[in-house]
Amino acid sequence: MAYKSFMMASAGLLWAASALAQTAPAPTMYLQAGAGDHNSAALTVGATLPWRNWSWSLGSGTVRGHWDAYVGGWSGKDLSDHRFTTAVIGIGPSLRWRGAQGTSPWFFEAGTSLMVSNKYFYNGDERMGTRWNFASHLGLGRNFGSASQHELSLRVQHASNAGIKKPNPGINFLQLRYARAF
Repeated sequence: MAYKSFMMASAGLLWAASALAQTAPAPTMYLQAGAGDHNSAALTVGATLPWRNWSWSLGSGTVRGHWDAYVGGWSGKDLSDHRFTTAVIGIGPSLRWRGAQGTSPWFFEAGTSLMVSNKYFYNGDERMGTRWNFASHLGLGRNFGSASQHELSLRVQHASNAGIKKPNPGINFLQLRYARAF
């Protein structure tokens, strides 16, 4: 009896994993732009890679995860009030919740990443204490198109070194992202 129960449970898990793999989101490429504290700006290109066979039911929706990898440039003003740009590169996990058991075109997202810049970034009258920082975000977005292949999202992002080294002024951006599934 235990063997039969085990086999039935295993078959059920395999069926569920197979169904999930067929409905898992596709990878995307994106362009993201935004404005931040003290007349700063950010422009980023990147890609997302969904975690296959991973989801979590939460309330009336489903949470899925993906990796987010990006490169970009942040523009700001240094202590002498001169405009400069620093290159950034980062990677990190994000979680996305969709209502209607994961079928809603609307989603909420939260994530973080580890990023490095080629120079120290300034936020107003303070220089970031490290070139390695964490970038965390919250976002609201929607998919559209005949196969939901297009996506727009509005995101609030905060970057800082999490107090590892002083000064740690951090910086906040409001960003708009367009992504396309491939």
